[in-house]
Amino acid sequence: MSIRVRRVYEPPEPEDGVRVLVDRLWPRGLSKEAARVDEWPKALTPSTELRRWYHAGERSYEEFARRYEAELAAPEAAELLERLRALGDMTLLTASKSPERSHATVLARLLQE
Repeated sequence: MSIRVRRVYEPPEPEDGVRVLVDRLWPRGLSKEAARVDEWPKALTPSTELRRWYHAGERSYEEFARRYEAELAAPEAAELLERLRALGDMTLLTASKSPERSHATVLARLLQE
């Protein structure tokens, strides 16, 4: 299974596979047609509290990743992770300006385990 992480603002590519938006909010200024999102599992996004904590200042990405993994261990999230794994090749889409230091990278790693 191949899992990619890309910005949702980048144009879709044939090798994207299933396109999964992993942000809680719809990306600003992007139409649904342009985004071509196949799945949008909002329950897999970081909680509002965790998101606010991480963006409140100089916070450790490693600590954010640890806390996010703990949230994903909840039964509902674990079920959704299994459902996503069953989809096969996919691209996780985020509006984050730094996808490599976002929740999408943590989620991609967990999906590949």
